[in-house]
Amino acid sequence: MSSGWSLWVICLIVFNMSVTLFLFLWGPRAKIPTQSDGTTGHVWAHGVLRESVRALPRWWIVMSTCLFIAGFAYLALYPGFGNFKGALGWTSQAQLAEQVAANGKRIDEALLRFGSRPPEELAKDPDARSMGKTLFNENCSACHGRDARGNPLLGAPDLTDSDWLYGGDGAAITASILDGRHGVMPPWGPQFGPEGVENLANYVLGLSGAQHDAAKAEAGKAMFTVCAACHGPDGKGNPAIGAPNLTDNTWLYGGTLAAVEESIRNGRGGTMPAWRARLGEPNARIVAAYVYSLSHGGSDNAH
Repeated sequence: MSSGWSLWVICLIVFNMSVTLFLFLWGPRAKIPTQSDGTTGHVWAHGVLRESVRALPRWWIVMSTCLFIAGFAYLALYPGFGNFKGALGWTSQAQLAEQVAANGKRIDEALLRFGSRPPEELAKDPDARSMGKTLFNENCSACHGRDARGNPLLGAPDLTDSDWLYGGDGAAITASILDGRHGVMPPWGPQFGPEGVENLANYVLGLSGAQHDAAKAEAGKAMFTVCAACHGPDGKGNPAIGAPNLTDNTWLYGGTLAAVEESIRNGRGGTMPAWRARLGEPNARIVAAYVYSLSHGGSDNAH
C-alpha cells in the first residue's frame, strides 16, 4: 500500500472511531428536555403514543465498551491501521503458506501410507476413498457430475454402473485418468442416406431390446456390417478402441431413436483430457480407486 493510501485509511479509521467513541461517551450523559410526565412531547396516534426518555441499558453499555476495547486491540495486534503491520506480525499470506504446508505434509503422509497399492486394493481403504472423492469433485465432477452419473450432452460416461468403454479394472481406469482418451465415431449419414440412417438406428436399438421398428431394423441389419469393424459383429463393442457395447441398453449420448440417429448421421467425438501433469500418478491411482469403488460396491458409491 502506498503512503498516500495508508494515510487515507488511517484518517478514515481515526475519524470514524473518534466520532463513534464521542457519541458513546456523550450519549449516557446527554440531557434531553422532558415534560413533567417524563416524555419528550413527541406524540403519535392523536396522543395515544408518547415518546419517553430512558437511560441506556447497562448491558448495552458493557457490550459497547467491550467492542471498543476489541477494536483497539485488533488495530494494535493485526494489520489494518494503514501500513502498520501489527504487533503480532500476522499476515494472511503467511497463514495460508503455513496451512498449505501443513496440508501438504498430511497428504504426503497419506500417499506414503497408500504406497503403490493398486486401485482395487485402495478402494477398500476408507481414507483413500475419501481422498479420492475430494480429488474427483475438484477435477472430474465438471463433466461426470458430483454423483459421477455422467452427462449425455457431453458424452461423459456414467461411472457408477458396470459398463466401461475402455475396461473397468484399476489399471484401465488409471490409464484413462493419466493419459486421457479420445473416442471418434465417424459420420455415416452421407453413405447411408436418411432412410438408411433410420433403418440402422432401429437395428441398433433392437440389439439391446429397446423399442424399435422391427421392419426397419431388418432393413438396416445388412448395413451394420460396416459398424461391426469397431463394435463387433454381435455389437458388444471393443474396449481396446473404446467402441461401446450396443447390446446392454447403456448409452453414452442417449438411447432414444433421435439420439442414435444423430450418432450415426453426424458421428461423435468425445475427449477425456489427460490429468497426468495435474494429478501425478499417486493421486491418479487414488481417484481411480474411488471411481472403481463406485461400481464395485464401495461404501462411498453413488448408488
